Amino acid sequence: MHKILISACFLGENVRYNAVVKTLQHDTLNKWRKESRLIMVCPEVVGGLTTPRAPAEYIQQQNKIITSTGDDVTNAFNLGAQQALSLCQKHQINFALLKESSPSCGSNTIYDGSFTQTKIAGEGLTTQLLRTNNIRVYSENNLSELIDIINYSKTYTIVDEN
Repeated sequence: MHKILISACFLGENVRYNAVVKTLQHDTLNKWRKESRLIMVCPEVVGGLTTPRAPAEYIQQQNKIITSTGDDVTNAFNLGAQQALSLCQKHQINFALLKESSPSCGSNTIYDGSFTQTKIAGEGLTTQLLRTNNIRVYSENNLSELIDIINYSKTYTIVDEN
């Protein structure tokens, strides 16, 4: 049975920077939760940041994460990414469902660093680290794709003929 790393905010935990709870509602997530398949993490919180906290954005050109107040929180984000990877390794996780556009968890988009709500193509630090370690990362925007992959791998056994 595949375990899935999941952003804690999706499960209703009060971990978001602005302390607004944004639970992701989906029957399959409820089923996976009941089956104890979901391993939740908020990389920012396990990296040492508090809730609430100043918004932060990833400045790709500098490879830094800076808050709206000018603080460099890159170390906390890197620590959180390492903690997320450790959870994946401990639980033999190959799939993650993380919050899109987050400077930690974004898998396709992140905010551009200008604090103007402008999104650009990019990945958060946790997503980068997980993907570097062959963990497939999905977001709420492609949850159905993750569900299909998990259901497919449950239905069929893939045999390596080499």
